[in-house]
Amino acid sequence: MMVKCKVCSSKSNYFGSALVLTKYKVKYYQCSNCKFVQTEEPYWLDEAYNSAISAVDVGIVKRNRELAESTHSLIVNFFKKTKSFLDYGAGYGLFVRLMRDKGFNFYWYDKYAENLFSRNFKGDKNKKYDLITAFEVFKHLPNPIEEVEAMLKHGKSIFFSTYLLPKSNPKPNQWWYYVTIAGQHVSIYTRKSLEILAKKHKLNFITDGKNLHLITPLKISEAKFRIIVNKKVSPILNIFRKRKSLINKDFERISGIIKEKLK
Repeated sequence: MMVKCKVCSSKSNYFGSALVLTKYKVKYYQCSNCKFVQTEEPYWLDEAYNSAISAVDVGIVKRNRELAESTHSLIVNFFKKTKSFLDYGAGYGLFVRLMRDKGFNFYWYDKYAENLFSRNFKGDKNKKYDLITAFEVFKHLPNPIEEVEAMLKHGKSIFFSTYLLPKSNPKPNQWWYYVTIAGQHVSIYTRKSLEILAKKHKLNFITDGKNLHLITPLKISEAKFRIIVNKKVSPILNIFRKRKSLINKDFERISGIIKEKLK
């Protein structure tokens, strides 16, 4: 049976196998054209998502703090007139809270996780946003084309993170990012595969060459993008481009909601 690439529809060849969730022998396939790596149909996902945030994700706080700095820098440099933002696949809402603390009007959407840090700022499914963020989401998508289309209904620019498959072309069990023990990473991308996803919607693809990427109708210098979102450079740049925090405003709003419920 021929396996079709879920990004470009070319033929995908058997790439390797690995034990997923320590018990399911899962086949991986790689596209002969764009080199996108996909698993066989992921029948184990319900079990993998018993906890929406994998227990092995010990870097979640550090990563969100770094991403908040990169996003802050991206917005003030390339999206200066933007007013509203949506974090797609927001998890527990930590990133949204960090961005609101920084003064950016962020809301959230997530199919699976219970929001803990920004529960009163759920996004409006009928609203358009100036920028969508989707950090560590793409690797979870069993059907990337459909999910990207869903994201683009909320806004035309997506700033996202996912590690590109290294040039050494590692197979399952040869690269940490497959995280087979958790069973949630079913899609691994190359630059070419993400360029194809962007072109399907007549959008531009910009990348730092590693794990931060932007799909957008804007024309942005990739060299400048790499500097602006760099995790070491962005915190320094942000010192000079701060916004007024939304903490006090959010406190007043949430206090009002609670008072109404207690009446």
